[in-house]
Amino acid sequence: MYLELFNIIAPVVVCAAIGYGWARLGFPFETPFVTILVTNVATPCLVVATLTKLNVAAETFGQMAGAAALALLIFMVIGAAVLSVAKLSLHSFLPAMMFGNTGNMGLPLALFAFGEEGLALAIAVFAVNATTQFTIGALISSGTVSVRRLVRTPVIWAVALALVFMFTGTKPPIFIANTLTLLGNIAIGLMLLALGVSLARLKVGSIKHTILLSLFRLTMGFSVGYGIAYVLDFEGAKRGVVILACSMPVAVFNYLFAQRYGRAAEEVASVIVTSTLISFATLPLLLLVVL
Repeated sequence: MYLELFNIIAPVVVCAAIGYGWARLGFPFETPFVTILVTNVATPCLVVATLTKLNVAAETFGQMAGAAALALLIFMVIGAAVLSVAKLSLHSFLPAMMFGNTGNMGLPLALFAFGEEGLALAIAVFAVNATTQFTIGALISSGTVSVRRLVRTPVIWAVALALVFMFTGTKPPIFIANTLTLLGNIAIGLMLLALGVSLARLKVGSIKHTILLSLFRLTMGFSVGYGIAYVLDFEGAKRGVVILACSMPVAVFNYLFAQRYGRAAEEVASVIVTSTLISFATLPLLLLVVL
């Protein structure tokens, strides 16, 4: 079991550490370019390639998407209540409490823990998170919602295309499938490198404040994920991926939104870094539960 845990955790930590060291050594890493490449090209290709290759049942995909949506709703309600009691800005911190890192960390961990099946299931969760973050998340941070931003989110169109193949039982031509696989394969590695670079560049502010919010996010995420998997009677990879995805630390995109709309960006960055470091330290325990 310990060797299995090591084999799952080591690739994620090593890749993120390479990104961290790369940034600390001052080597160039164009985060905006990498973010655009991963978001607009690599991840959409990964979504279509994975879902069409594995023949994931539409019912299973729907169950995972429904579980992800339910989790986000619970996160929003609990997060809003706790932040209101703590007299912290909902505009600044509620998105951070809602949206975990189901992309950079969630997809690789699901892949290494549960194989290609786990990756496909995690993509359903990631798709719901990405869609919601660019709509409800943007609405909370900015006070307005942009339909244009949603329409211009490639992951949404990738999921829609993959669902067409899934429902019709067809597959893309071989040359297209091979191209999608080739481009999709760069997504996981770049996500982890970008995560490491972000950890190196983001600064940690108020320690006590940051640690409390980080612990709250991680504890809430695990509890909600475990509860949803239990109530929905999920087993095997479905159970593991739901718990794993809900337990992820705060997503880096929350910092980008906070920075764009002037919502306590430095404090949000602190929560991202701290929750990620705590998550890395507790990964063995989390994987023992989901496995």
